[in-house]
This record gives sequence, structure tokens and C-alpha cells, in this order.
Amino acid sequence: MARLRLVVAYDGTDFSGWQLQARDRTVQGCLEEALGRLCACPVRVIGAGRTDAGVHALGQTAHADVPDALAGRPWQRALNALLPKDVCVTAATLAAPDFHARFSARGKIYAYTLWTEPTFLLPWRRPYVWDVGRQDGLDAAAMAAAAREFVGEHDFAAFRNAGSPVKGTVRQVLALEAGPGLSPRETVWRFTATGFLKQMVRNMMGALVEVGRGRLTPDDIRRLLGAGDRRLGPATAPAAGLCLERVLYDDALPPVAFPDAT
Repeated sequence: MARLRLVVAYDGTDFSGWQLQARDRTVQGCLEEALGRLCACPVRVIGAGRTDAGVHALGQTAHADVPDALAGRPWQRALNALLPKDVCVTAATLAAPDFHARFSARGKIYAYTLWTEPTFLLPWRRPYVWDVGRQDGLDAAAMAAAAREFVGEHDFAAFRNAGSPVKGTVRQVLALEAGPGLSPRETVWRFTATGFLKQMVRNMMGALVEVGRGRLTPDDIRRLLGAGDRRLGPATAPAAGLCLERVLYDDALPPVAFPDAT
């Protein structure tokens, strides 16, 4: 068998997440169906991690084993001819037999987009942003100060939702920064870490917005990290604003990038 390494982009709006489910439409299911048709046999696809229903991706990474006789196929073109319009393969290469989409990963970059215009929301941006617009805006300086509390190695138990068993809740956040979005009315927060817990980014984003609204302070973030109790934290941010931009490996492929803001 030959091992394929796939970089996958998808609009998560109409998916029940990445992971295969018996009755629901998932990204993994679509990829396995397409590969099964091309290989005339069942093919299991392993992703770098799960994304929830409604979460998008520009650079999800996966691997799959295909028969050696088919290794030379133009996999990117062949898969994209069969995949639905809301998922595509942006890169498909042969990988070393020991490459593993999940266990070979060194980290991930997630982007969360906030819509900050208080008077309207562009309809075509609705599936990809969290509408936090209000007349008095968000306190960007306070949010930046709170974001610094997350950087480094911490126990993120207070920012992990139940539903995914893990051995520990300590993670290392390498960077957390805000930048421009696709329009001047958007702000994108990028979270880079060696690993994430279930809905950790959405919970961190929810807390940062509460800081921006004046309902929490940077000191509150520090206290939440120390308390380790999810019940003390604010609500989870909506799925629609979240996008898995890139999975980091020692030999990273170039990511698909958002265009420059205009």
C-alpha cells in the first residue's frame, strides 16, 4: 500500500463535523466515499484532528493508504472531480509509510473571525463569522492583554468542553494574535498551539470577547486558568467563526491563505 497525504479545505456549514458518523454527513465520510470509488475498495481516511459541526478548514491534513498500483494517479484532480462542492483537496502527495496525519503533527493554527460592524452583517459572510458588532465596540487593548494570559504552557481544563477523553489538559499556546480580516469590519484572531482540547479555541474566543465587552478582565482569565473549572467560564463561541487554517509538520506543505484584506 502507498500512503497519501492530503490537505483538505471545506465549508463546514452543512457538515456534522469531520468525524465519520453512521447517519450524518461528514467530511471524513465524503473523502472515504470518493477514495473508495477510485480504489474500488474501502479506504480509511485519518485526519489530523476533529472539527465540530459548522467549523471550516483551509488546511486540514489527512492520510490514507491506497493500492501501490494506483500510487501514480493524479489524486488531487481525481478526488476533486468526485467530492461535493463544499470540500476540496488542495494538495495530494505521496508520504513516507510512517507519516501519520495526527501523530506526526507538531501543532495547529486556528483562525477565528469576528464581525465588528454594529449596523449590518453582509449575508455572504454570515456562515464564517461571529457577529459581535455593537455601538460601543470591543476594547481591543483589553483583549490583547487577556490574550497574553493564554500564551505559554497552562492547564486549560477551564476552557475544555466535555465529550472527548484526554489523558491531560495541559497545552502549550505558542501565539495568539489579532489581525485584519477579509474586510475592515472583520478581525481575525489566530491561535497557534502544539495541541488543543475539545472546543478550546471557541472557549478562549468567547472569553476574549467578554473581556472586550468589559464583562471580564485579563485578571479574570488568569483566575479561570488557575481554577480549572469549565463551569466558571463564559459561553462557547459559535462554530461558524472558526477555521482550521493549518496543521504544522516538520516538512510543512505551503498553506492556502486568505487574500489580503481590502
